[in-house]
Amino acid sequence: MSTEIASQHDIFPHIRIVMGMVIGLGVTRLLSGTARIVQHPGQYRLYAVHLAWVASVLLMLVHFWWWEFGLYAIENWTFGKYLFIIFYAITLFLLCALLFPDSMLDYTSYEDYFYSRRAWFFGLLAATYLLDVIDTLLKGPAHFARFGNEYLIRTPVFVALCIVAILVRDKRFHIAFVTAALIYQISFILRLFDTIV
Repeated sequence: MSTEIASQHDIFPHIRIVMGMVIGLGVTRLLSGTARIVQHPGQYRLYAVHLAWVASVLLMLVHFWWWEFGLYAIENWTFGKYLFIIFYAITLFLLCALLFPDSMLDYTSYEDYFYSRRAWFFGLLAATYLLDVIDTLLKGPAHFARFGNEYLIRTPVFVALCIVAILVRDKRFHIAFVTAALIYQISFILRLFDTIV
């Protein structure tokens, strides 16, 4: 019986399946939470900032699945690289779980819930920006260089804003942050990720 060593083109689809399952759980969590709001609109008072972060994280998940096609170029997969990618996907899932908890019984509204869990949410969000740097480096120097100085400025700025969001409850700051994050996120995707190649 002969044994064949799998090529990187055989390994990546295998990894992508597991990654897709975790990302799928996150998308399911966000869509189920949104459906619950539609089904029971008067159950808990809605909060625009919370809903805007739901939209942002949903876009982040969809975008994650799109940009991770770049992992196809990795020639030498190790268990460490695989574990990192799955950890990154799990971090994104946890963001979704924080936006829509299993129960809201201890809270009067989504605003009350959001601010009570903001340290966890923005801590994980900051972690995703840092994980993205490692993910980009995994895809090679040419891929990293494609983003130029903007990427090197964007990451520390967003991490700093997440730290401020943990410390500050001011509603004006949170409205400005999520608005700017969504606008930038859409711009970033359209400018740099409109096509997969």
